[in-house]
Amino acid sequence: MKDSRDAVKNDKASKSSAVSSLPLILDVDDFKGDFSFDALFGNLVNELLPSFQDEETYSSEGHGSGAGGNDALSNGHLRGDAAKSAAPLFPEVDKLLGLFKDSYKELVDLRKQVDGRLNNLKKEVSVQDSKHRKTLAELEKGVDGLFDSFARLDSRISSVGQTAAKIGDHLQSADAQRETASQTIELIKYLMEFNSSPGDLMELSPLFSDDSRVAEAASIAQKLRSFAEEDIGRQGVGAQPVMGNAAASRGLEVAVANLQDYCNELENRLLARFDAASQRRELSSMAECAKILSQFNRGTSAMQHYVATRPMFIDVEVMNADTRLVVGDQGAQASPSNVSRGLSSLYKEITDTVRKEAATIMAVFPSPNEVMSILVQRVLEQRVTALLDKLLVKPSLVNLPPMEEGGLLLYLRMLAVAYEKTQELARDLRAVGCGDLDVEGLTESLFSAYKDEYPEQEQASLRQLYHAKMEELRAESQQISEATGTIGRSKGASLASSHQQISVTVVTEFVRWNEEAISRCTLFSSQPATLATNVRAVFTCLLDQVSQYITEGLERAREGLTEAANLRERFMLGASLSRRVAAAAASAAEAAATAGESSFRSFMVAVQRCGSSVAIVQQYFANSISRVLLPVDGAHAASCEEMATAMSSAETAAYKGLQQCIETVMAEVERLLAAEQKATDYRSPDDGIAPDHRPTNACTRVVAYLSRVLESAFTALEGLNKQAFLTELGNRLHKGLLNHWQKFTFNPSGGLRLKRDITEYGEFVRSFNAPTVDEKFELLGIMANVFIVAPESLLTLFEGTPSIRKDSQRFIQLREDYKSAKLAVKLSSLWPSSS
Repeated sequence: MKDSRDAVKNDKASKSSAVSSLPLILDVDDFKGDFSFDALFGNLVNELLPSFQDEETYSSEGHGSGAGGNDALSNGHLRGDAAKSAAPLFPEVDKLLGLFKDSYKELVDLRKQVDGRLNNLKKEVSVQDSKHRKTLAELEKGVDGLFDSFARLDSRISSVGQTAAKIGDHLQSADAQRETASQTIELIKYLMEFNSSPGDLMELSPLFSDDSRVAEAASIAQKLRSFAEEDIGRQGVGAQPVMGNAAASRGLEVAVANLQDYCNELENRLLARFDAASQRRELSSMAECAKILSQFNRGTSAMQHYVATRPMFIDVEVMNADTRLVVGDQGAQASPSNVSRGLSSLYKEITDTVRKEAATIMAVFPSPNEVMSILVQRVLEQRVTALLDKLLVKPSLVNLPPMEEGGLLLYLRMLAVAYEKTQELARDLRAVGCGDLDVEGLTESLFSAYKDEYPEQEQASLRQLYHAKMEELRAESQQISEATGTIGRSKGASLASSHQQISVTVVTEFVRWNEEAISRCTLFSSQPATLATNVRAVFTCLLDQVSQYITEGLERAREGLTEAANLRERFMLGASLSRRVAAAAASAAEAAATAGESSFRSFMVAVQRCGSSVAIVQQYFANSISRVLLPVDGAHAASCEEMATAMSSAETAAYKGLQQCIETVMAEVERLLAAEQKATDYRSPDDGIAPDHRPTNACTRVVAYLSRVLESAFTALEGLNKQAFLTELGNRLHKGLLNHWQKFTFNPSGGLRLKRDITEYGEFVRSFNAPTVDEKFELLGIMANVFIVAPESLLTLFEGTPSIRKDSQRFIQLREDYKSAKLAVKLSSLWPSSS
C-alpha cells in the first residue's frame, strides 16, 4: 500500500516536471479584440483532454462489462483485486494542475508587462497633452486676432458701403435733377412755342403734329398746361407784380390759351380716331386712344362720348320699339300681364346689351368700372325713364280714371309691375357690373315721383272699387225688381230685400282687393314704420267698406221688419167690425204675418252673413295685417281699436233688428193666441165626457209657429248672441202667456188643459238652453195647480210651494168658483195687505 502511494507521488512529480517544460502558451495578443475566456481555456486544455475523452469513449463501448464491471462501487472504490490492477480515473489531472500554475505565472508576468506599458503610455499622454494645451492656447490667441481683424474689416466695409450709397444717392439725385432740368429746358422750349401769338399753332415742333407720337404730345401738352395754369394762379394770389412779371404772366396766359386750343384739337382728333376704330371694331386701336385720352380730364370725355354714341341712346327706332314691346300699339288697352311680359323681354334685352358692352369696355378702357357706372346710369336715366314716362301716366285724384278703362286700380297694377321688373333689372345690372354706382338707389329715385301720392292713390282706388260694386249691386237689384213686374207691396218689399241681402262673396271680394293693396304696400315700402302706416291706412279702408256694407244690409233687413210691423198695425182687428170686414182684416193680418215671418228669416240670414263677414275680416287681420303692424310700437293695438270702432255701427243695427225680431215673433204669437184660443178651452162643461188631455189648438199653433220661425235663428246666431236673444224671447213669451191667460176663467178640467199647455211650452223653450226661462215655466206648471185642487187644499198647496205665493193671487181670482167658494176670505191670511 505504501509502495503504491509513493508510486503515485513520483508519477505526479514526473508529470509536473513534464508540464513545466512546456513552451510559453499565453501572449498579450490573446486578450485583444473580442476576448473570450471559454476560448482561452479551450486553447490551454485541448492538447490534454482528447486522450481522456478517448478512454471515456472506450469504456462506454463495453470493454469493462462482465464480472469486472460490477466490481466498481458508486463511491469510486474497487472490490477485491480489481482495485489493485485498475488505472486512475483522471490521469491528466496533474498535467492540468501544472498547466494551470504555469498559466497563472505567465498571466502575472503579462500583467506586469501591461502595467509597465500603461505607465509608459500615461507618461507619453501627459507629455502630449501638455503640448496640445500649449498649441490650443496659441491657436486661441491667433483666432482672437483674426476676429479683431475681421471686425475692423467689416467696419471698414460698412463705412465704404455707406459712402458708396451716399455717392449713389447724390449721383441719382444729380441725374434726376439733370433729367428734370433737361425736361424743363425741353418743356420751356415747347412752352415758348406756344407763347407765340394767340391762336397761332402753325410753328410748333413736329412732335405736336406727328400722329405716331400723339401719346407723347398729349403728355407734354398736359404738363405745359398744368405748369402755366399753376404759374398764373401763383401770380394771381401773390403781391402786385412788377412790369416783368406782368409781361411773363400775360405771356403764359397766351400759352395757356394756345395749349387749351391744342388740347381740344388733339382730344377731338383722338376721339375721331377712337370712333373710326370703334366702327371697325379694332379694340387695340380703341384701347390706345382711350389710354391717351385718359390724360384729358381723367378720360371723362372719352367715357361719356363712348356711352353717348351707343345705338340704344341715339336710335329713335330703338326707343319706339321699346314702347311697342311694352305698351303695345297705340290706342290699345295695355294689361298688367302683357306689360309684365313686355318688360321682362325688354329688360332682358337691355341686360344682354350691357353685358356685350361690358366686354368691350373691359378690353378698351383703363378704368372700366367708371365707364360701366356711366353706361348703367345712362340706361336707367334715359332708356328706362323714357319708357316709364309713357307707361305710367300719373292720374288725378280729383277726376279718377273711369272704371270702364280700368280705373285707378289699373294704374296701380301697372306701377307695381313696372317697379318690380325695374328692381329685377337693377339686380341684373349689378351682377353684370356697374362700378361704384348705387344702382338700387338710382332705381328708387326713378319711382320717387310716383310713390309720393301712392298711399292716397291706393285708398282712392279702394273707394272707387267699393262705389262701383255698390252701383253694380243696386243695378242688379233694380233689374230684378223691374223683371218681377207689379206685385203686392209686402211681397215686393220682401223680394227686394232678398235681392239686396248681405253677401259673403262680396265681403270676400273686399278682402281680396285689400290683400292686393297690402301686397303693393309691402313692395313699395322698405321701412317698417312707413309700411305699418300705409298698411293701417289701407286696412282702415277695408274696415270702413265692410262696416258700411253690412250695416246697410242689416238696415235693409230691418226695413222689412218695420214694414211688416206697419202692416200688422194697419190690419188690427177692431171690436165693432162687421163679419165681412173682420174676415177681410183677418186675411190681411195673415198676409202681414207671412211678411213678418219672411222678414224675420231675412234678417236672421243677414245677421248670419254679417257674422261670417266679420269673421273673414278678423281672420284676414290675424293672418296678414298683424305681422306687419307688430314690429311697430302701438300700431297693432291702434288697428284693433279701429276695427272694434268700425264694427260698432253694425252691432248697433244688429241689436235693433234682433229686438224687432222679438217684437215680430211676439206679435204673431199674440195674434195666434187671440185668434185660436177659445173660452171653452179652459172651462169645459161638466157633461160627463172625459177631459181632453191634449194641448189646446192655440198652444199647438203657437209652438208650431215658434219652431218654424226660430229655426233660422238657431242657425244664424251663435255664442253669447244666441243665448241673449233666446233668453229675452223666452222672458217675453212667459210674460205674454201670463197676460193672455188673465183673460180666461178656469175650472178644474180647464186647469188640467192649461197645465198641459204649460208643459208643451216648457218643453219647447227648453231648447233655448236658458236656465232662467226654464225655471219660470216650471213655476208656471206648479202655479197651474191652483185651478185643479179643491178650495180647501189651496192653503196646503201654498204652504208646500211658497215660491208661487206671490204670483198666484191673481191666478186664484181666475178660478170659476172664486166667488162662490169665497176664496178671498179663506185665503186672506196669505195676502193680508190685499184684504
